[in-house]
Amino acid sequence: MADITGTGVALVTPFKEDYSIDYESLKSLIEHTTSGGVDYLVIMGTTAETATVSKKEKAEVLSFVKQNNRNNLPIVYGIGGNNTQEVIEEIKNSDLEGVIAILSVAPYYNKPSQEGLFLHYMAIADNSPVPIILYNVPGRTGMNLNAKTVARLSVHPNIIGVKEASGDLIQCMEIVKNTDEEFLLIAGDDLLAVPIISIGGVGSIAVLSNLYPRELTTMVNSALRGDYITANQMLHKFTELNPLLYKEGNPVGAKAALAMMGLIKNVVRLPLATASLSLQDEIKNALII
Repeated sequence: MADITGTGVALVTPFKEDYSIDYESLKSLIEHTTSGGVDYLVIMGTTAETATVSKKEKAEVLSFVKQNNRNNLPIVYGIGGNNTQEVIEEIKNSDLEGVIAILSVAPYYNKPSQEGLFLHYMAIADNSPVPIILYNVPGRTGMNLNAKTVARLSVHPNIIGVKEASGDLIQCMEIVKNTDEEFLLIAGDDLLAVPIISIGGVGSIAVLSNLYPRELTTMVNSALRGDYITANQMLHKFTELNPLLYKEGNPVGAKAALAMMGLIKNVVRLPLATASLSLQDEIKNALII
């Protein structure tokens, strides 16, 4: 799956003041990120506030992105949850034409065993018409999809990679060590993209690429070429800003920053709240351009 290498943008879902989806801003954001050189689009991931977007809205956003994807970039679509059968039904009922892969978050809240996680993903992969990318984000799900389970899952022909957001580089190394060279390790933490590439990762699905697509693409491509001097110079530009994007929840900080840049309105849906004034001040001071 060479199309899922480099920089993916985890697109936010812009809202209007009445909390409806702001398609005009979404179109501008697509143009901003694609003109900045990102390699593929990730729709309805964590950063899209997927938990508060209805199934109807998800389908409408996917359709809109397809229609406005003028550069014809690959599209990865998020479908996940903690009810395996519901995930399978959503996959079956979604229009996946033009979708290159599904990004499926590990089940949350019910905290299954590693065997439960294995069986969950095997069932999804067996029933999906497009490849599956595992998504491990323990900070949100409350449990870790460990390297041994990822290695077991990697032998399924319809499971092509993992977005790793555990923050554990040793775990990432174990995944690379124990999977086929064609299995994709994708960084899920923006500041760990360069280190993860250095140990065998193929790129990053990044929040920061909403804001700075050109800079993130330069950073990732430099690392993929083995030019870690350039990659680290770019990475160091974001060490102050990146933590602020998550300080009051994702995508609270990202949306505040994007609003400052004139790309979207600073609106999130409850239970998220817009960034506090103090956080907005910190973000404003940390913006690199």
